[in-house]
Amino acid sequence: MALSQEKKGTIAVSLTNFLDSGCIVASSVALAAWAIAFNFDNVWVSILGAVGANAFGAAVGALIGGFLADRFGRKFIYTYNLLVYAAGVFIIMCAVNLPMLCLGIVVSGLSVGAGVPSSWSYISEMSSSTSRAANIGISQFAWSCGPAVIFVIALLFSFAFPTFGPDGALLPAGTYGPFDGLFAMRLLFLILFVVALVAWNLQRKLEESKDWTEKQQAGAPRDTFVAMMRRALTNSVNVKSIVFLVAVYLTWNIVAGTMGQFMPYMYAAAGHLDDTTISLLQAVMWVLTAVGSLAIFSKFGDRIPHRILFAATALMALAAWVVMVFFGMQLEAGAADSWGWLLWVFVALWGISAGFSAQCFYALWSTELFPTLYRGGVQGIMFFLVRGVLGIWSLVAVAGLGVETPAGFVTAGIIMCGFLLVSLVVGVVWCPNTQGRTLDEITEERYGKHVD
Repeated sequence: MALSQEKKGTIAVSLTNFLDSGCIVASSVALAAWAIAFNFDNVWVSILGAVGANAFGAAVGALIGGFLADRFGRKFIYTYNLLVYAAGVFIIMCAVNLPMLCLGIVVSGLSVGAGVPSSWSYISEMSSSTSRAANIGISQFAWSCGPAVIFVIALLFSFAFPTFGPDGALLPAGTYGPFDGLFAMRLLFLILFVVALVAWNLQRKLEESKDWTEKQQAGAPRDTFVAMMRRALTNSVNVKSIVFLVAVYLTWNIVAGTMGQFMPYMYAAAGHLDDTTISLLQAVMWVLTAVGSLAIFSKFGDRIPHRILFAATALMALAAWVVMVFFGMQLEAGAADSWGWLLWVFVALWGISAGFSAQCFYALWSTELFPTLYRGGVQGIMFFLVRGVLGIWSLVAVAGLGVETPAGFVTAGIIMCGFLLVSLVVGVVWCPNTQGRTLDEITEERYGKHVD
């Protein structure tokens, strides 16, 4: 059966999500090896986690990309953005020192952020009122596949191209032809580079968003950046929506972002797990997330009331960290003893819940609650706030809390339980009534006939 234009566009745009999450996870997998190869400590581990696709880099990129998407169209981003991404991951792949690594991480991070507002806006604008959640679910499935694929490949590479020798030292140059223990890490970024070029070739052929085109033909103004910010931040309806969405997404994303960038590092440092075990845990978690995106959010997001679905995912996420922190970590003489089967309970609970998580609802609601005139720009503002705070948290979580130790890990985990509780309460209490309605109907109800 031939795919509709709606589904073809959704799949092509969703490749951006695959590359976004893949970049974050590939960086997290490589952190320990980079630290040894380029001789940097926990402070630089924190900095690298903060300036790239997981935090500050994506934050700034989203602010820029959201404005450009509203000013010049969603297709404008798809024509150029993945070329920037490809350049970033290519630099990372070839990095021979810390400055080169930083440059690649920043460039790829900017690209990741720039693609987010266009991606969610385009999918939502090209969807019918009864398929928005389903298509957002497909994009989240692609986002989940990035880590799943990267971790599976990393697991295979851990057998074929080990990074460290028996003594824990990075394997020297010449181990794999002219390459050293970073060979497997370079291959991960080579894969992202190739996929980025393929995705760019598909996305540059997409039609422009019909909703954006119609609004432009109707005489919608093309604001300057300052004017867009003024429109977005001086309207009381916008401000209330921004506060709600940032509260829901930021609190969840601090936890998810920490896991995405630092979980392998924390498993190794605090839990003393080997590379193979870490890759297996992460691969299983992300496979469950991918399955959850399709089987739960994509299938039921347009059918089951959002308040019920959100409550279910938020409770599961909170339960996962309660299990990890209060039952999974057994401290003896300052070292992790055994996490046992509880670690797999954590993986199952978080993995499934992440498939229809606060990120899915944020992606959906952030396109529904704002008008086309500045939909991308407002998403950029919110993503800037969320990822900016995550960048600060990344610096604090590793350098300040000492998550590389069992005690520090537990402290960070208790804080994350608090964040998840806030996300649960805010999302359930103030869940918006947008399900099954067109974007124009939602906009008219919230803003009236004329949008300021």
